[in-house]
Amino acid sequence: MPVRTWELPLLLLLGLGLGSQEALPPPCESQIYCHGELLHQVQMAKLYPDDKQFVDMSLSAAPDEVLQSFSALTTAHNHSIPRQQLQEFIQRYFQPVGQELLSWTPEDWKDRPQFLQKISDAKLRAWAEQLHQIWKKLGRKMKPEVLSHPERFSLIYSEHPFIVPGGRFVEFYYWDSYWVIEGLLLSEMTETVRGMLQNFLDLVKTYGHIPNGGRVYYLQRSHPPLLTLMMDRYITHTDNISFLRENIETLALELDFWTVNRTVSVNLGGESYILNRYYVPFGGPRPESYSKDEELANNLQEGDPEALWAELKAGAESGWDFSSRWLVGSPHPDLLSSIQTSRQVPVDLNAFLCQAEELMSSFYSRLGDDAQAAKYKGLRVQRMAAMQAVLWDEQKGAWFDYDLENGKKNLEFYPSNLTPLWAGCFSDPAAVDKALKYLEDSQILTYQYGIPTSLRNTGQQWDFPNGWAPLQDLVIRGLAKSSSPRTQGVAFQLAQNWIRTNFDVYSQKSAMYEKYDISNGQPGSGGEYEVQEGFGWTNGVALMLLDHYGDQLTSGTRLALLVPHCLVAACLFHLLPSFLS
Repeated sequence: MPVRTWELPLLLLLGLGLGSQEALPPPCESQIYCHGELLHQVQMAKLYPDDKQFVDMSLSAAPDEVLQSFSALTTAHNHSIPRQQLQEFIQRYFQPVGQELLSWTPEDWKDRPQFLQKISDAKLRAWAEQLHQIWKKLGRKMKPEVLSHPERFSLIYSEHPFIVPGGRFVEFYYWDSYWVIEGLLLSEMTETVRGMLQNFLDLVKTYGHIPNGGRVYYLQRSHPPLLTLMMDRYITHTDNISFLRENIETLALELDFWTVNRTVSVNLGGESYILNRYYVPFGGPRPESYSKDEELANNLQEGDPEALWAELKAGAESGWDFSSRWLVGSPHPDLLSSIQTSRQVPVDLNAFLCQAEELMSSFYSRLGDDAQAAKYKGLRVQRMAAMQAVLWDEQKGAWFDYDLENGKKNLEFYPSNLTPLWAGCFSDPAAVDKALKYLEDSQILTYQYGIPTSLRNTGQQWDFPNGWAPLQDLVIRGLAKSSSPRTQGVAFQLAQNWIRTNFDVYSQKSAMYEKYDISNGQPGSGGEYEVQEGFGWTNGVALMLLDHYGDQLTSGTRLALLVPHCLVAACLFHLLPSFLS
């Protein structure tokens, strides 16, 4: 594959020769959970409705014994094992999913955290109490054998218990955990949060980065980098400066991973700007979606399957797996086989890193290290200038992903376009109100059940009509930074819309979901698996909104309570959909 000019800085950072086609060694060498004939045969036989089920099973014997037995089986059947024999092999050598984990009730859980008192609406307060209860259902800890025999598990050992998203996701996930932690801190569960933070810090010390999730097959990729922000939230709630001092270098190491492995140079108007992208330089199908990735590659009309698999992994690293965001510039913009994640310079990733740089500068100042504080302050200034030059569009009043190959912005709507507001990485005080006009021009405020993930319906889960809790938070808290009553009023109404969607579905189904269909206010759909219940980050965002707007939010549609929070003439138009529903 030819090297493009915008890839050169990354290749130089990685120390790769331009003529070299060698891939970096994969962090996971497992011939059972990450690559190899056993994985291929089992996943392509489709013994389970979800590929993730097999790679989450633990071994009943040592890996060498399992592989020797499998080799004998393949030889006996000329590498085409009948389905029944394959099933018998799995039953003999593998245990059902979840055997290595124990349910865990957090020791710092308490009956009535204080934030509940802020919620005026009695029905919403009772619901918030039930959301607070869910933390006990999502608590997990690992059995000692995951530490003593790590080779028998795809699960990566973590010393401290943690909160999982829910459903098929029985391990922790990186960016999910930020919104979980926000909810846990409102629930006054600071020891649980400290343990989760320590698990992440230990992963950085061991692997140099935090993987997508807590499984060895996720080690090739990371997830949106929010560890520094998690630390900030914990320190704000506890003032535990000694914990910060003990771990500040590990936070720096995690940001170095993004600098060394995910940096790209953009040449624009004679200037060169350094920004970051999602990029996973490893081929091979994703083990947890193996058969889907294989079938996608088999149907390629042209192109390299290894390149396709690397782009799918980069899309998974973004957290948006998958979305029309990554299909831009393709002759087939609705086909997942057209994915080109690494070609995009994403707004949200750079906003997250900009925020992390600001927080690191603040952390080092508090610890008395002025030199490091100045370093990170300088990095933030450089990034903000680059984001302004490359990603900001003054006419539209928002930031947009930048296509490296075509040298232009992707002007489609995504909530991520406003992430710099949420992250505090903007210099123009009028940017928030410009963003409101952008939302109005995009007709986003006409959706009464939540903010759509995009305006394109591709069948992917990070597209229309799905709405996701973290994306609601990005927009709502971004708009809430405005000093304008009208903009603040719209932020509140967006919060009201999302809370009512969550509350109404919970009232019907007694469950919280990972995503919602904002066209009908029901659980979402699309993508590679069925919509999941639980659900960690949805619970966290709901608690955050209930805490922030608790004296205003309602479970019904009382006009008199809503109108005072915005200028009637200016925003009644945006409130009407909720009143009429």
